[in-house]
Formats: sequence, structure tokens, C-alpha cells
Amino acid sequence: MSAKRVFTRHTRIAVGVTTLGAVLALGAGTTAAFADTTQTALAGTAELVSQQAAAQAKAVSAAKKAKAVTAAKKGVWDKPVEKYTLSATFGRGGSMWSHKHSGQDFAVPVGTPVQSVGAGTVVKAGPNGGGDGPAYGNAIVIRHANNTYSQYAHLSRIQVKIGQKVSKDKQIALSGNTGNSSGPHLHFEIRTTPNYGSAVNPIAFLRKAGVSL
Repeated sequence: MSAKRVFTRHTRIAVGVTTLGAVLALGAGTTAAFADTTQTALAGTAELVSQQAAAQAKAVSAAKKAKAVTAAKKGVWDKPVEKYTLSATFGRGGSMWSHKHSGQDFAVPVGTPVQSVGAGTVVKAGPNGGGDGPAYGNAIVIRHANNTYSQYAHLSRIQVKIGQKVSKDKQIALSGNTGNSSGPHLHFEIRTTPNYGSAVNPIAFLRKAGVSL
């Protein structure tokens, strides 16, 4: 065999080995790059799934809260004002009252809408506490089912009449500062009769009925 043919054969073998090495090297690099890309994609997917799960959990929580509010609104009772600060409590002693405090005070600005806490019939409405005395100022008493009565006092304006039937959440008055009052607020009572002296703890009553205060 001539030297020229041997040289050509060796050259072809060298080129073949070099090409195979390049292919193998390229394949290894491609595999590594693919693995990195896949890992990044999986991490991104996991993060997306985590975010979706968190969003779903938040939506479920919001739905439960909305359902609870709706359930309370559908109940038999509600609170007498929407925005307020609870002030003087039931049974509290002090110089403001001849006996212990007979209701719960809701501190609100004069002119705040006052609503009936439940369906019923107006049995008292007017100045002089609607007949319960001047300390109450302008006041309303509503008769509900099961010998339960609600009273609203220190009103600036009365918007119902005796004998009128009202539904739960019906606006009946505007809050004020009339009568024996140390500042603008709504005095609210739950009674077992329409008259002074039969009050029970109104907050305990409403909370037991499912009203959040």
C-alpha cells in the first residue's frame, strides 16, 4: 500500500473520530440544557399551582364570610344601626341613671338612620320617651313576636306612627341627643313588656339570635 493511501485512510479516521466526539459533546450539552429547562419549567409550574391554590383558598374564605353576612341578614333579628361604637352597657351604674343602665348605648352622630331590629308593630312613638319619661327624649317601642319589645331613645326624628307595622331593617328614626343624654347616641333596649323596668341585656339577646356586634 502506498504512503499516500495510508495517509488518506488515517486522515479519514481522525476526521471521523473528531466528528463523533463533537456530536457526543453536542448531545451531552443539549441534554444538560434540556434538563435545566425542564427543571425551570417544573419550578414555574409548581409556583403557579401554589399561587392558584392560595387564590382559591382566599376566594373560599371570602365566600364563607359573605355567606355568614347573608345568613345574618336573612335572620329574624339585626342591629339597630350599621356603623357605631358601643358605649354605656346594660346594667352599668352611675349618676346618669336613677337605677342601673337599662339598655345598650350605640355612639353615633346625630342624624344616623335607626332601623327596627325585627319585624313588629309600633306601640309607642313620641316625645317624653313615648310615655316612659322625659329622660328618654324622643323614643319608639316596637312589639315583636313572643312578648319581646325593642326600644329606641334620644332620637332627633321619629319616622313611624303608633300602630304601624314595620319589617326588619326598616328605617324608623334618626338618632339624636334628646332627653337625659351626655352626647349623641342611640339608647337601645330589649324588653319583655312595652314599659320601662322590664329590660333584659340587649347585646346578649341579639348575639344569641346570631347578630354580630
